Amino acid sequence: MKALRWHGKKDIRCDDHLPDPAIEDPRDAIIKVTSCAICGSDLHLYGGFMPGMKHGDIMGHEFMGEVVEVGSANKKLKIGDRVVVPFTICCGECDQCRRGNFSVCERSNRNKDLAAKAFGHTTAGCSDIPI
Repeated sequence: MKALRWHGKKDIRCDDHLPDPAIEDPRDAIIKVTSCAICGSDLHLYGGFMPGMKHGDIMGHEFMGEVVEVGSANKKLKIGDRVVVPFTICCGECDQCRRGNFSVCERSNRNKDLAAKAFGHTTAGCSDIPI
């Protein structure tokens, strides 16, 4: 697959021949991206203001596309569905999501251990979820 990847401060490239994504959690879905947006948090990543970024991290979290695969526990989406993914990535089931605080989902940050170490508690994560 192709993907925009972070290679360092002000160094983002469209790289080819990357491994295809895989279902990691039974609730996952894999989306073939057809359109995307650029948001302010992308500029933070581009400028090197996000300490969790690593060489080769895939960029992007506002996009739309087509569902090409779903995990066994994903009952809401089916292959071929067209979807829009907003800036907030949320599970819909944690305490914060049940309260309607989707932007601070407790399960969406892959770097939650780093956030807990830095801030004393986990934080939401929206920018480092592979697409």
